[in-house]
Formats: sequence, C-alpha cells, structure tokens
Amino acid sequence: MTRTEFSGYLAAHGIIPLDGSWGVLLSQRGLPVGMAPEQWTLDNPDTVAAVATAYIAAGALVVLTNTFGGNRFKLEKCGLGDRVAEVNRRGAELSRDAAGDHALVCGSVGPTGEFLEPYGDVTPAQMETVFVEQIAALVEGGIDAVLVETMTSLDEALCGFRAARTVAEDMPVIVSLSYDKGARGFATMMGVTPAQAAAGLTAADVDVIGTNCGNGPEDMIAIVGELRAHTDRPIWARPNAGVPQLIGGETVFPATPEEMAAAVPALVQAGATLIGGCCGTTPMHIRATAAACRAANAARP
Repeated sequence: MTRTEFSGYLAAHGIIPLDGSWGVLLSQRGLPVGMAPEQWTLDNPDTVAAVATAYIAAGALVVLTNTFGGNRFKLEKCGLGDRVAEVNRRGAELSRDAAGDHALVCGSVGPTGEFLEPYGDVTPAQMETVFVEQIAALVEGGIDAVLVETMTSLDEALCGFRAARTVAEDMPVIVSLSYDKGARGFATMMGVTPAQAAAGLTAADVDVIGTNCGNGPEDMIAIVGELRAHTDRPIWARPNAGVPQLIGGETVFPATPEEMAAAVPALVQAGATLIGGCCGTTPMHIRATAAACRAANAARP
C-alpha cells in the first residue's frame, strides 16, 4: 500500500478500529511463560494466524503481526538470530492470509532492547541496519504499513522510521511511543514528552503518530490530546485494559470491554482516529471498541 492509498483509506473509513493484545491470546492458547512469541510464528503458525482471525472477526480493520520482538538483537538472545528474515516474513504472511481483503496488516516493530550512544554502545547506523533487516522481511511477507511501536526513545523510534523509508520509501509508517505519568506529566522512560514526540515525528514526515501501552483509557485520552496539540497527523491510540493489578500472584487488567468502549468518544474528541487496545485487551474488548467506532462514525456530520 502506498502512502497516498493509505491516506485515502483513512479518509474513507473515518474512525478505524484496531486489534488488541497478541500476548494475551497467545498465552491463552498455550504459549509457555518465558518463550519468545516469535518462536510460535515458526512452530505454531495456525495458532498465530488464529489471533489475527479472532480480531478481524471482532471488527478490527487493522491487525498486527507477531513480530514485536523480531529484531536481531532480541532474537539472538533466544536462539533465533539466524532466522530473523524467516520469523518476520512468516509473521507477515500469517496475518496477511488471515486479513485477506478485510483488514490492513501493520508489521509490528518493537524496541531492540539496546541503547543508542551515549547511553549504550549501539550507533544509529547499527540500529538502522537491524531495523532494515526486520522491516525488509515484513515487506516481503506482504504488510500494508510499518508500525514502529512501544518506543521510549525518540532517537530509536526515528531509526526505525528511517529504516522503513529505506526499505519501502512509499509505504506508510506509524510510530507509537509509550508514556508514563509522573509528577511533571507524561513522558517516556527516556524522558520524551508527547509534545516532543509529536513535533519530532511530524518534522520527520511520519504518516501516523501514536501512543500505546503503559496507560489505561483515561490517561490515554490526555496523552492523545497532547499529541493532537502538536501535530496535524492522524493519531493512533491503543490503551491497556486499565491499570494492571496484582491479584493472587497474577497480573490482571481490570477494564471491561464496556469500559474500554465508553472511552472511545473522548479519545475521538481528543484527536484519535485509529483506536484499539494493548495489554490486557481481548477480542471482546475490540468487539465493543469497534462498535463504538462505528457509532462515532455515524455521528459525524
């Protein structure tokens, strides 16, 4: 998909429902604790494809790929360093086959887990090379857009963005950062505020600017508002199902599907145009969110 085609798709569909958590569904389907989800792309492809299918059946018009940790730095740590291209290409193919003509596929590109100089010993050129390798395989597998997500470093996010432009110059790129709420407001772990991210990503000509993870719907509304105040680009929002709680030794995300859906009008008012879910969300959450997106579209003048 070209950037122009993507812009037309956004304009035609209004408020667009995204998918939800992949980790939740893979865990429910037997992914062992501690195993890299990308391993299942190779060993249990039908199970991985079923995640995309479940979210599309729930009403998502955009689904991701099971490649969040599919960069060489991370895959080398779990014995998959020699299968980077295979992991990402196969992940893209599984989501592409599941989506067909019913949904767009965004290639998920998460943080490398490494730090750029001067905080670490990875240079920007090395970081971009790692991202180029991953994204090239995702493109080969048939994605429609690149999603650089859950970033805390704006510099690393921009390395991912530049890599995407290197591999597929005219493919749309979405960049999404994850923020925490502190005494001075919202900022990533690396100190990047929504205003700084929005300004920097807009200047770089990113197609869609987003936020995911780290926050439930209420705080996500505030973050989206800050992003909107500093960019004219479409905004992507994937809140967690509330603030996680430790109950009986297990991490539980308390927000119900109805509570997630109830936040959609406020997210739209704040400036979001693509809305889904992150940690703790399920197809039930996305079914309710998709219905709320349709209602928001129906209410548009």
